[in-house]
Amino acid sequence: MVLHIGIILAIMILAYAWAGWKKLSVELCMLASAVAGGLAGAFIKTPPIGALARHLIEGTFTYLDVILVFTTATIFIAIVAESGGVNYVVRGIIKAFYRKRIIALLLLMVVILIPGALTGAGSVSILTVGAPSALALGYLGISKKKVTAILFIIAGLSAAAPPVNIWAMIVSAGTAIPYVGFELPLGIPVIVLGTFSMLVLGWKREEKKELEEILKEMPEVPDKMTWWRVLLPFLVFFGLIIVARIRPFSFPILGLPLEFTIAGIIALLVSPKKINILILSRDTVKLLLPLLATMAVVGSLQQIMTATGVRGMISYAVISMPLILLYFLLIIIIPFSEGILTYGGAAIIGIPLVWMLDSIGLHATVVIAGLSLLWPLGDGLPPTALIGRLSVMMADYKGSYWSFLKATWIPWIVITIVGILMIIFSAKLAFLVRWSM
Repeated sequence: MVLHIGIILAIMILAYAWAGWKKLSVELCMLASAVAGGLAGAFIKTPPIGALARHLIEGTFTYLDVILVFTTATIFIAIVAESGGVNYVVRGIIKAFYRKRIIALLLLMVVILIPGALTGAGSVSILTVGAPSALALGYLGISKKKVTAILFIIAGLSAAAPPVNIWAMIVSAGTAIPYVGFELPLGIPVIVLGTFSMLVLGWKREEKKELEEILKEMPEVPDKMTWWRVLLPFLVFFGLIIVARIRPFSFPILGLPLEFTIAGIIALLVSPKKINILILSRDTVKLLLPLLATMAVVGSLQQIMTATGVRGMISYAVISMPLILLYFLLIIIIPFSEGILTYGGAAIIGIPLVWMLDSIGLHATVVIAGLSLLWPLGDGLPPTALIGRLSVMMADYKGSYWSFLKATWIPWIVITIVGILMIIFSAKLAFLVRWSM
């Protein structure tokens, strides 16, 4: 049986490699792997050929809740950006704190963190606030290489930040762990590491311009845009979350998709300019299609791997590995699984890994938080390099891709060390989960 499962796994790997060689997208590579694995498993009736289509289709609905969160959150952020809110905030930061660079850098860090934290995708941070943030960082005298590095690191951390962390959601769903208590285990490291990365990469001023000249070059904002128009939708969103926590038995459970929808409606109503919500939603979903397709295909791949026994064999390989060796290998395995499979790495490697670590007495929630700091690093690695490629594009960086990636080495190493230490000492950090609940 082990031989049969090993052959199925080899066929899945070959199918993925063949699809990649044909220059197909990551989503189609994973789909090819899932179909090939299902057909190979059908020869030993795991699953039976008649059930193959059912497993493939049923698997696409595994992460439907995550897809809904992702879509509604991104449309909400797109409404705020389209109304001029993002440009208004960035312009206000530069105007008020141009001569206080540290404050300006930290505020720009928050601007980049928010979209990814609310949607679970660092790519959304790049797509919505990447361009104006890159301009602002350039006005503060930071080179384009360092600007690209900042966008990549902070956008990656934004995807790990609460309240929406897709890696944590996938692992929690696969291990039957409630997606609660992640606020402090994720929030504190993201803020600390984001501050460290921003200051390390942005400390040196390489060029200086006059403020008046900078303001003339920055994008214009609608005349009627004000701070309350920007803040009100976010206050509504976080208010709904807080009220649900304070009064859990009297306040209805709305869920994140509905809360994002309500906040989006508020943002639409207070926008100083008319927004065609149908066109904006269509264009936003079109941008999201690759990520939505990834979530659907990851579910199918996970279901096929479960039905054929491949997932169980990987779980056994993880469980039987010496613990010290495992800790060292996580530094390589986790980022590269993200670079190859994107969110699929969380389903295929993260779930059995958390099962094993939880069984030896580590705290599962803190372990997932630690792993969530490592996965975003893989978004700068080939073949996908999603956030890395978008950062290069938005910063208009003309140098080689690897030269920008080398500029991130200090934050990369520090983030890796923090993530591994959180996993190793997760039991002692369990108080962070209790304080979050």
